[in-house]
Formats: sequence, C-alpha cells, structure tokens
Amino acid sequence: MKPVRNKKKQKNKYMSDALFGELKESLEQVLQHARGKRADLRVTVLPAPPSPMSRSEIVELRGELNCSQAVFARLLNVSLKTVQAWEQGVREPGDAALKLLTIARKNPEALLS
Repeated sequence: MKPVRNKKKQKNKYMSDALFGELKESLEQVLQHARGKRADLRVTVLPAPPSPMSRSEIVELRGELNCSQAVFARLLNVSLKTVQAWEQGVREPGDAALKLLTIARKNPEALLS
C-alpha cells in the first residue's frame, strides 16, 4: 500500500519582507500618534455600545410611543413574538435592536419618519 501524500502545495508560513516592512511602518506611525508626535493621521472614535435595556424599560418606551406590541414591532422591523419575548424577559434585544431602541428612546420621531 502506498503512503497518502498531500498533493497541495504548502504555503509559506512567513510573510514577505515587503509586507513585514509595511506592517512595521504602520506600527511605528501608530506609536508616534499615541505619543502625540503625529497629528496627520485619520482617527475614528466610535461611540460606546448601547447599554442593556430591561423588560420594564422596553414596556415603558412602548407606552411613551403609545402603541401596541404589534405596532411597536412593526416600527422596529421585528416580529411581534420578538417584542413579546423582550417584554416577558424570555429574550434580550441584541446589539442592533438595542441601538434602535436607544435611538427610539432619545428621538421617538425617528421611528415614525
């Protein structure tokens, strides 16, 4: 019986010198920026993720909007079962839903437009 050979050509496990040079240069630029020596780099500051919302906060928000669970679900583009699960504490809203709920809390008109 012949031994089984892997016919795939093995890739080089190491990066090229050119790629390593670019990586090193980028890290040096980051260090310079962090130390205040460079201000010409683009910096993006992301907002903090939304805080979790309790079931009572979701019920309160829906009450402030003066809408039924079905209408609230439609405004958020989620199913009625999802809203019911949130309000019963069976499930918690995910990150995207929390962001939308936070926007709705701060600016309810955003859901209605």
